[in-house]
Amino acid sequence: MAKLYFKYGAMGSSKTAQALITKFNYEERGMKVWLIKPAIDDRDGKDIVKSRIGLSEPCYAIPKNTDLIEEYERRGEYADVIIADECQFLTEAQVDDLRRIVDEYDIPVLCFGLRTDFLTRLFEGSRRLFEVADSIAEIKTICECGKKATVNARFDGDKIVTEGSQVMIGGNESYIAMCHKCYRKKINMQKKHTEE
Repeated sequence: MAKLYFKYGAMGSSKTAQALITKFNYEERGMKVWLIKPAIDDRDGKDIVKSRIGLSEPCYAIPKNTDLIEEYERRGEYADVIIADECQFLTEAQVDDLRRIVDEYDIPVLCFGLRTDFLTRLFEGSRRLFEVADSIAEIKTICECGKKATVNARFDGDKIVTEGSQVMIGGNESYIAMCHKCYRKKINMQKKHTEE
């Protein structure tokens, strides 16, 4: 019986690498994979999934208002599995579409993405996956202090950003995974420095 999986982690936890390795494993066994990602993530190219370690594969970039059931049926090509990268950027309706594909087509769907934004707030797609996924697993990474990183701290140069739009596409140049204690400490130090 197929399941909807949500594998989440902070920035730098190798989510995309794991998604691409999973794709390779399915294909090595002769299975067809439909690799998708939200079109908003265009930092490495609109139709490509690329990991920090250099693995990359072409994918189908999903525009925000795309009905994934219609798109899956329109393709006319059976898939043994669907792998979604950057799933935090999916809409609630798109996550519900993936849920229906699991239930109605008996196809496993593996979603990889962030849990929260730079202000520790859930993304729409992540929230819905927490609500409807059959399996939820954390992909861990560490803070510079050695503790588990849970926060995707956004930086502008050496300053931590504490306001702004939820979505700003970026990588290591804009985000650092931190534990919550180091995140708060950095904000407080910056605030104290500003007040002096």
